[in-house]
Amino acid sequence: MFRLLLQWGLSALSLMLVARLVPGVHVKHFGTALAAAAVYGILHVLLYKLLVIIAFIPMLLTFGLFVFVINAFLLFLTDKLLADFHIDSLPRTLVVAVLLTILNGLWRMLLF
Repeated sequence: MFRLLLQWGLSALSLMLVARLVPGVHVKHFGTALAAAAVYGILHVLLYKLLVIIAFIPMLLTFGLFVFVINAFLLFLTDKLLADFHIDSLPRTLVVAVLLTILNGLWRMLLF
C-alpha cells in the first residue's frame, strides 16, 4: 500500500516538474497534480493493455515507440476529464507523455 501511495505522489511530482518545464501545460496546484496522476493511473490500468493489443501493428513497426502515442492518448483523456489540468495542444501532449514516462521510469529504477 505504501508503495502505491509513493508512486502516486511521485507521479504527481513528475507532473508538476513537467508542467514547470514545458510551456502550455497548466496545473493549478499540487492537489490538481495528485488528481491528474490518479485519473491517469486509473485510465492506464483500465485501457493500456487493450490499446496495446489494438495498436499491435504500429507497436511492431515502430519497435515499441508507439507506446508514447498511447500514453499521450491517456494523458489527453485525463486532460478532458479534469477541469484544473490542461495541455494546450496534441503535440505538446506527446512531449509531456514522453517526459512523464521517462521521469516515472527513473523514479521506479531509483526507488523500487
